[in-house]
This record gives sequence, structure tokens and C-alpha cells, in this order.
Amino acid sequence: MKPFVTKQARTPEESVQCDASRAKESHLSFAILNRSGRLALLVAVALVNLASAAVAADAPTPTIEHTGNWRKAVESFVAANMKHPAWGLSHSARDYQLAKELAAADQVTLDDDVIYAASYLHDVAAFAPFRKSGVDHQDQAAQLVEALLADTGFPMTKIEAVRGAIRTHMYARDPVGPEAIYLHDADALDWLGAIGVARAFGLVDPKGGNPDGSQAVKGLEDSLKSVPSRIVSKAGKARTAQRVSELEQFLRELRSESADLKTL
Repeated sequence: MKPFVTKQARTPEESVQCDASRAKESHLSFAILNRSGRLALLVAVALVNLASAAVAADAPTPTIEHTGNWRKAVESFVAANMKHPAWGLSHSARDYQLAKELAAADQVTLDDDVIYAASYLHDVAAFAPFRKSGVDHQDQAAQLVEALLADTGFPMTKIEAVRGAIRTHMYARDPVGPEAIYLHDADALDWLGAIGVARAFGLVDPKGGNPDGSQAVKGLEDSLKSVPSRIVSKAGKARTAQRVSELEQFLRELRSESADLKTL
């Protein structure tokens, strides 16, 4: 049997040093655990983000259904994938209708297949996953439209006319061919008048970010300066004066009622 050994008592100074050492070790251990916890959380968040990105990357690109009724399928595609207050389904429908009205006023016959497809799909590349960084949405949409319409029942012999109309639909470009001209003018007129106001203010951030109301007004004023002179067709020019007048009157009254936009 081992002899009973009495532990030597510690002096007060030794006790203080020992307690301080244990406290330091405890604090260091907590700090390590705390840092490890934060690191683990950051790693977990990063893994979730990577997983979400992978799921998004693996998600199939939306397509136009092959139902046998290509026009209805195109409309359904736009309604599902091109949701936006300024250039969504309603804008596309207005462009289609107005383009036909302008052409009829000028006694110009449009190919209805071409103007329908171009009107409804001209902004497709403004939306993910169709947009491409560094490429104008007009050019990207013109590139994509053949693949979108293939096997839907659309008469593909007309695809080049659709491409041309889409590629020059913005007012700054020069359209060639009847469908391109009337889509171009319809799209330009949609930035003027009462509908131009509705579209511009539909873009305003409701949480006070950008664009705000003053920036929407600036956009409308820029449209007044830039758009009218770029309208090509006779009927389009005839519609321009009324829409310019509507927009000018709105902006005057808005400034009057908002202390020159200070209380907008």
C-alpha cells in the first residue's frame, strides 16, 4: 500500500497565479470556440449560396411550349417569364396593337406573323436567364429568337424579318422593312404620353432607392428630347404631337404641384 501523502498547501500568491492562469486558458478556449463557430457559420452560408447558385445554374432555361398554337404559346411564355412594370406582357401587347394601327393608317400591309412574334419577344433579353452582360438586349434577343420559336409552329421562313424588327426596335436605331419600322415607332411612342408616365413611374423604387420620382421625371424629360425626332413613319409622326403635348402638360402640372419637384 502506498503511504498517505499530504499535498503541500499553496501560498496565497500561488493561488492567485493559478486562478489567473486558469481564467486566461478559459478565455482563450472560449475565443477559439467563438471564432470556430463564426467560421463554421460563414462556411455554412457560403455552402448554401454555392448550392443555390448551382441549382439556379442547373435550372432549365424557359422555353416556348410546342402546343400547336404558337401565338398562344408565345403569349403564355411572355406572361410567365417577362414580368415587369415597364417592359412586360402589357408593353408587348401595346406595341403589337399600335404597330398594326400605324401601318393601317399608312395603308401598309404587315406580315402579322412577323409583327406578332417581334412585338411579344423584342425585350426577352432584358430578363434573366436570357440577358447577356455587355450585349445590347436588342442584339441578344435577335440572336435568341430563332431557338425560341423553333418547332413551335411559327413559320421559320420568316425568322430573319423577326430578327430585323427586334434588332432595331429601340428609337435610337434605324429600322429597315415594314415590320421593323412600325415596331420601332410603336415602341418609341410607348415612352410618350400618359402611358409613358405610367411606365416611368412604374420603375420607381417604392422603398426610396433608385430610381426615385425625380429620376423618373428626368427620364420623361429625356424622352421628350430624344424620342420624337426618331419616329419614322407618317402615322407615327402624326401620333407624336398629341403624346408630346400630354407629357409636357403632365410635367408642368407635376412641377407646379410639387414645388418644382422638391416635395415629390
